Amino acid sequence: MIFRNKTNIILLIVSLFFLFVSLNCFAQEETNVGLVFDIGGKGDKSFNDSASRGLSWAAQDFGIKRIELEPGADADREVNIRNLSNIGYKLIFGIGFLFEDSIGDVCDEFPDTKYAIVDGLVPGKENVVSLSFAEHEGSFLVGMIAGLKAKADGKDTVGYVGGMNVPLIQKFEAGYIAGVKYAYPECKILSAYAGDTPTAFADPVKGKELALSQYDNGAYVIYHASGLTGTGVYEAGKERKRYVIGVDSNQNYLGHIEETGENFGLTSMLKQVDVSVYLTIKAFLEGTFEPGIRVFDLATTVVINDVEYNGVGYAMDKYNEGLITDDMIQKVEEAKQKIINGEIVVPSEV
Repeated sequence: MIFRNKTNIILLIVSLFFLFVSLNCFAQEETNVGLVFDIGGKGDKSFNDSASRGLSWAAQDFGIKRIELEPGADADREVNIRNLSNIGYKLIFGIGFLFEDSIGDVCDEFPDTKYAIVDGLVPGKENVVSLSFAEHEGSFLVGMIAGLKAKADGKDTVGYVGGMNVPLIQKFEAGYIAGVKYAYPECKILSAYAGDTPTAFADPVKGKELALSQYDNGAYVIYHASGLTGTGVYEAGKERKRYVIGVDSNQNYLGHIEETGENFGLTSMLKQVDVSVYLTIKAFLEGTFEPGIRVFDLATTVVINDVEYNGVGYAMDKYNEGLITDDMIQKVEEAKQKIINGEIVVPSEV
């Protein structure tokens, strides 16, 4: 009896050992996730940092093996995507519309690898998901906040600074203008773009120059959709003591002046790239990865680690709680529900 029990225990231990080894090998093979940043790279406090945050959430929750690559010259996009594919990363993200050609070219060569592109469209590929956002809807809400703030403080002009002058960034502008006009029809809106090439997303000097010009021409609030370029907009806002609306991540803290305690970060348009990255990784691990287009909008509601997120939205925190009244928030929330219900259709083109 004792011998038999010892034999059973040994067999159980051996079985558990091989099960552990098998699961560990499976995890190492199946959970390698790579992410290649857009222009501006990690540390832009905006678009790229949001993607990195989603990857970090997934690493904490799922124990994935991850790698992040910084952008270089245009050719590096395809090189980075291809290299990650070659070394066995099974899910690879390209962060930004500039990855359309790179992923489109590489994905056919690695049919067993899954790819995700944020803000781009790679149609008709069974191993690619395109992650898109209703930026115009979120921009409408922060446009309302800009208009309501200007009106409440007796001002009549707001501004917009975009990065690269392309349809995607014009989509932010279109929603913002519509939101301003919905809240304050008489308000004037100044608009400018940092350039026509990808470097327009990584030029804080140009961002500050454009913002100073708009402030000096009467803008009370400026909304930027310009990546790293937007840090220059915040510098200008604090110099002129006028308000800034951030983009993609919660950038409200960038408007804080530590020496005086003043805050000029009015709000931020939240584009939850982090949520899209996290959910794509989760689906991949669960075997439910679906190719095609996935859109994150105001109606999108997900809960991650007990926190509820929409696809897009606006940020409230300690930095702006004294800048936006309860009445303003109520008006914005009412409009948000009307957008979700289809009573307000937000334009996506200027």
